[in-house]
Amino acid sequence: MGDAEWDVIVIGAGPGGGTAALHCARKGLKTLILEEHKEVGVPVHCGECLSEVAVQNLDLELPEEVISLHVKGIRVLFPNNVEKKLTEPGYVLEKHLFENWLIDEAVKEGAVFQSSHKVRGMQKIFELENQFSSWKITGKGDLFPLTSKIIIDASGVAGVSSKILKNSSNIEVIAGYQYEMVEVENDGYLDFYIWPKYAPEGYVWMIPKKDSRANVGLVTTMKKDKIKSLDSFIKDTYLKDNQIVDPPWRKKGIKVKPFGGTIPISGPRNNTIDDGLIMIGDAAGFTSPLFEGGSHLAMKSGKFAAQVAKDAIAKNRYSMFELKKYEIMWKNEFPPYHKILKGKKALYNLTDKEIAFMASCMPDEMNGMSTITKLGVGMKILVKNPSLLRKSVISVLLSFGYSRAKFYGW
Repeated sequence: MGDAEWDVIVIGAGPGGGTAALHCARKGLKTLILEEHKEVGVPVHCGECLSEVAVQNLDLELPEEVISLHVKGIRVLFPNNVEKKLTEPGYVLEKHLFENWLIDEAVKEGAVFQSSHKVRGMQKIFELENQFSSWKITGKGDLFPLTSKIIIDASGVAGVSSKILKNSSNIEVIAGYQYEMVEVENDGYLDFYIWPKYAPEGYVWMIPKKDSRANVGLVTTMKKDKIKSLDSFIKDTYLKDNQIVDPPWRKKGIKVKPFGGTIPISGPRNNTIDDGLIMIGDAAGFTSPLFEGGSHLAMKSGKFAAQVAKDAIAKNRYSMFELKKYEIMWKNEFPPYHKILKGKKALYNLTDKEIAFMASCMPDEMNGMSTITKLGVGMKILVKNPSLLRKSVISVLLSFGYSRAKFYGW
C-alpha cells in the first residue's frame, strides 16, 4: 500500500475539527480537513457563547470580527421570579465567522481544507496481519479515495466513524432550537431559565448579541412540542412584541424558521479511540450536562487529539494502545459528567416550588462560592425544608460547582 497520503485527516470543520486541524498543522503534521457541507459554520447549531476562562484554557486570541458581544456572565432564572448570577466574563460569537476563522488559521499553518466531501466508508490497512498501518477512506467527493495514518472524527453527534465501524456505544440526544430576535434589551448577561413549564427536563435561554439581536431558544426532552413550547415562552414573556428574523448567515426564504440541532446528553462514548482513530467533541459525546455546552470541550479535545497524533506519528505507531493517552488526558481534565448528571436528574425531580425554594437559599452571586458558603446553603435547606434532602438537593447544588471544574466555565 505504501505510505499514507496524509498524516491526519480531520472529518468535520466545526470548532473541534478546526482546533484539531490547527494544532496538527502547527505541529508539522500533513493535515487534511474534510467538510461535508458546501460552507463552513452553517447552519449554526448552538447558542454561540464561550466564557473567558474557556478562551484562556484554549490559548486562543479571538479577533474582534468573530465576537458579537462581550458579556458579563450568566443569570439563572427560576420559577417565582427567583434569579441568581454567575458573573464570569465571556463572549457571544458570530459562530459561522468563528468557525471560518479557525479553518483559515489552520490553512495558514499548512493544513488543506476541502468542502463538499462526505465520508461514507473507512477501511483499516495492515502491513502485517496484526500491525495497523493506515486508513483508506471513501466517500462522495473528487478527492476520494484517501489514505491517512490517523483520523480525527469531529463529525458531530452523528459520529460518522462510530456509525461505520460500530466500535462504540450509541449516544442519547436532546433537541435544541432557537430563533434570532431583534430589539431585545440586555444588560450584558446571558439568561438561562430553569422553567419546567416551558422546557421539561431542559431550560430556556436568551443569549444577547450586538445591535440588540438575541438568540432565544430552548432545549427539552419533550421532542414533539419543542417549537410550540418555545413560541409559548416568547408569547408569555417580555419578548412577546419582539420580531423574529432570519439570522444573517441564512439565505432569505419565504418563512422565518428556528435553527438548531441535536445535542448528546448521555455522556462520553464508552470508547473514543480505535487503531489510528480519535473521536472528539460531540462525536465523542462530550458536553457539559447541566447546560449542554459543548464548544469548549470539543475544542480542548481537538487540542488533546493533535498532541496524541503528533506523538504517535513521531513513533510511527498508531494502534489503539498508542492512542490510549488521549482518553487519559480528557478523563483527567474534563468535568465529572456522571456526578453532574446525577444532580441534573435530581433537579428535574423537584417541583417548581421546590426549585424556587432551593434557589432562594443560594447567594445572589454564585461565582466563587467558598466551601463555607456551600455548607451554609445546605444548612438553610436542612433547617427550612429537610424533605428536600431526600430528593438529593445537595447533588443539585454540587452539580453547579462540578460543571465549572478545572476552569470549564460556560
